[in-house]
Amino acid sequence: MSDLEEISGHVHDRISSLRHLLDLSLVALPQNKMKKLGQELFALQTLLEEFDKCVDNQRARLNDLKELEESFQKDLEDVGHMKDNVPAHMPKREAPTQGGESVMKQSETLQQEHVKKSSRSFIREMDFITVSEFDSIPQYMRGRVSYEQLNAAVQSINTSVTAKYKILHQSVKSLNNHSRKLQQRFKEQESKDTRGHFFVVEDDFREFTQVKMDKRFQGILSMLRHCQRLKELRGGGLTRYLLL
Repeated sequence: MSDLEEISGHVHDRISSLRHLLDLSLVALPQNKMKKLGQELFALQTLLEEFDKCVDNQRARLNDLKELEESFQKDLEDVGHMKDNVPAHMPKREAPTQGGESVMKQSETLQQEHVKKSSRSFIREMDFITVSEFDSIPQYMRGRVSYEQLNAAVQSINTSVTAKYKILHQSVKSLNNHSRKLQQRFKEQESKDTRGHFFVVEDDFREFTQVKMDKRFQGILSMLRHCQRLKELRGGGLTRYLLL
């Protein structure tokens, strides 16, 4: 804008000078004055051309700024949509509390307590499928299953695994009759091939979740095998799904 103001002021001065010369032209002007008038007119024309160029440049910059504003607005809408539609399985960041040092000490204490826990109380969970992993699954295998539905199945598997091994980790005396029977069944389903692995069977899904063991869910299990999340172990009339 400073360039435009400078040119505008210069043009105004030129016009004022020309008006003065034109007023003088009403009387007979000497030859040198007429020559100066012509020079002023030429200079004014040049300035007006420069002025037009500046206006065009400013107009182009204004259009660029409008496009940039539209782009920012779209990005803002996208961020708002992402914020309002965060997948339920995504981990949430805890809100910061006052006293950074106390938070760090608290975190260290929790880590130490976690290390002190015996390996027996640890329960493995399946990692959720990432977008890139989902995209790598062949279309014929995915069918109509969405990314959200696949991770909902992962959550169901984790629910079954957690419920099963919580019962296994408890003493028999602390369990009710139903849980004792479940614990006995879980132990009978173990074998030398499952040692050191967390696994579930179809009965566990029925016991702890609302999952239907239909063809669609079998297809989801195939996708999870493709993504290296689990493997099948057959034997004794059972299909065991081992977490990897």
